[in-house]
Amino acid sequence: MTDRRATDNRRNPLKALAIAATLMAGAFTLIFMTRSEGTPQREKREPLIPVKVAAAEQKAVPVQLQAVGTVEAYATVSIKSRVDGQLVKVHFREGQDVKKGELLFTIDPRPYEAALKEARARLERDVALADKADRDAKRYAELVAKNYVSSDKYEQFRANAEALRATAAADRAALERAQLNVDYCTIKAPMTGRTGRLLVDEGAQIKANDDKSGMVEIMQIMPINVGFAVPQQYLTEIKIHMARGPLKVEVVIPESQAKPEPGTLGFLDNKVNTQTGTVLLKGAFANTDRLLWPGQFVMATLTLTTRNDAIVIPSVAIQVGQDGQFVYVVKPDLSVESRPVTPGMSIGESVVIDKGLSAGERVVTEGQLRLVPGAKVQISS
Repeated sequence: MTDRRATDNRRNPLKALAIAATLMAGAFTLIFMTRSEGTPQREKREPLIPVKVAAAEQKAVPVQLQAVGTVEAYATVSIKSRVDGQLVKVHFREGQDVKKGELLFTIDPRPYEAALKEARARLERDVALADKADRDAKRYAELVAKNYVSSDKYEQFRANAEALRATAAADRAALERAQLNVDYCTIKAPMTGRTGRLLVDEGAQIKANDDKSGMVEIMQIMPINVGFAVPQQYLTEIKIHMARGPLKVEVVIPESQAKPEPGTLGFLDNKVNTQTGTVLLKGAFANTDRLLWPGQFVMATLTLTTRNDAIVIPSVAIQVGQDGQFVYVVKPDLSVESRPVTPGMSIGESVVIDKGLSAGERVVTEGQLRLVPGAKVQISS
């Protein structure tokens, strides 16, 4: 009896240990089931979209019009001879700068010098005859007063004297014309400019006032003009600002680092081109550095006035949708809003917003493709 009780006492601790392990396993199972079934799971957060932003700035910007322009010579003259003859001398090189009054060509003057001498001799002869006729007329006037000769005789001498005086006057005109022909044999530059390609050679026979071609063309390039056309809707604004003072015109030469000095608007055409709906303008430039050349294409910018309260953002922020142009505006809670805007003129890589934005608002400049209204963003520097 005593041995059985001792054996049972040895078995009880093992049994108690097994029961405790079973209870602990059940407790862990109950806790896990309670957490998985009774406690709600945490909601998943949508990932933030990385974007770059820029703040809308309020600043003074120039109100400008831009157009492709063409450089034009301030004045162009085609040199032609006014007398026939042989070209005996060219006094310049092609492409040379010449000054006003500088000798360009010499045409053989000998035939015209001979005609000049002949005209001078004829004048001297007729002047002498006219003087003699005047003396005769005066003498006969005295005789008529004394009734020594008839009045008809006197009238004959007086008429002869007047005819000879008229002949002498005609000879003087012929002498001046002959002198002009001699002067025309030396052709001089009518203005300061740059010569073009030489169209005649020494020894060629020149025809007076040849309509087919001239002898050389001279262009005045200091100053110089730049012509460009702008849409007709800006015509009224241009005229208003022109009345207030000179308007500045700047040009940029494509693919060139050189920047010509600014000029002023000097010409507004008196009509609108009905085919293109544009009006022609011309800016005058001193061109002392000779960066502008006739026939050259440039980008012309006309500054009308300065707008002091313009809202400016980068051009890349502007998006185009079904309802027009818009920007993504970042709110203080880092959500984005699609905001319709009315862009104005462009200034380099920026654009003026006429309507839709206020100063200080942040607009997305990079990462717009992944955005929808209400999306959360993360601003990257």
